Amino acid sequence: MSSPSRRGPATHAAYALAATTVLLGAVIVAGCGPSSAATAPVATATALLEISPSPSATPSLASPSGTPGIYADLDGAPAEEDVAHRLALAIMIDDQPSARPQAGFTAASIVWQAPADGGQTRYMMVFQEGEAVDIGPVRSARPYFVRWATEYRGVFGHYGGDNETLHDVIPELKSNFWDMDGLTYKGGCPYHRISSRPMPHNAYTNTESLYSCAAKLGYPDVFSPRAETYTFAEDSPASTLPSSGWILIDQRSIDVRYDYDPAANDYARSLNGQPHLDAANGQRVRARNVVVLFQSLTSYTEPGHVRPVVGSVGSGQALIFREGRVVEGKWVKKTETSLTRLYDAAGTEIPFVRGQIYMQVVPIGTKVTYEAD
Repeated sequence: MSSPSRRGPATHAAYALAATTVLLGAVIVAGCGPSSAATAPVATATALLEISPSPSATPSLASPSGTPGIYADLDGAPAEEDVAHRLALAIMIDDQPSARPQAGFTAASIVWQAPADGGQTRYMMVFQEGEAVDIGPVRSARPYFVRWATEYRGVFGHYGGDNETLHDVIPELKSNFWDMDGLTYKGGCPYHRISSRPMPHNAYTNTESLYSCAAKLGYPDVFSPRAETYTFAEDSPASTLPSSGWILIDQRSIDVRYDYDPAANDYARSLNGQPHLDAANGQRVRARNVVVLFQSLTSYTEPGHVRPVVGSVGSGQALIFREGRVVEGKWVKKTETSLTRLYDAAGTEIPFVRGQIYMQVVPIGTKVTYEAD
């Protein structure tokens, strides 16, 4: 993978093109992205732990080394053989200010963040080898999240959804995932409510409950042979890594920042200038790969609501960050159910380094600044 030459702080904004086009090799100039709205500061680790339904539990994450030669399907990380090829779990997560801090980030293999109703964002955490004692708050689905969930051919966990999702998209694509809607499956399988938060921001689950519920419902327990996978590369020699770097994504509801740590060869995540901590364990949220996908954002109306429409199928501009470096490339999702892949200007697929992947979906024109090789 080629790396651009070292540069100072740069500002990127996608041209206002259709989501199915991309200009590669063009000079990208600063654009006027949506302004960031102030939100409540992230709580301390002590406060984070207080919302957990199981505050005394300690997450049992996959071994950093894993079984020699065994790698997880989703993020390519070394993992124990009994969890490396488990059924994928894609779970919708609330991101309204009253839902923060959320739980489950540090155990997820892939995390999507994309626009949602009212200028807020919403997450989808995708799990495989990691164990999370808390995941939530679980929230409703939107059509584009369903299309991303189909990429992994696993469980899709959510609490209901808008009319289009429930009546059109899920029925149309249901052969590509195992649905686990909290409004359909009663009796606590696999969700529960916590008392420290008001509805609808208090639905939680965990990986143990999700896999147990999947078994009860007759879902498979292994990664689907129909699922596509990303390509992965080993870490570069430590002596070749940049000494620093950062990424700042200026979103309407929250500022997301990643600071490159050459010692760990990963990125520490911050929200609105505060370290992002996982409510399940108080640990700093970190990413090995950060991808910014510029996609179109429009809207449609249903009674009482204005819903976002994200152009998640087709192709468009992308920034791919790994090991303190950046590649200006493009994303391609050929069909509603195919894997979102990333390519450089020469048309070569860009591999990830092994470990967590963060997919940051932003509207075309969003301001993204960074310092990277």
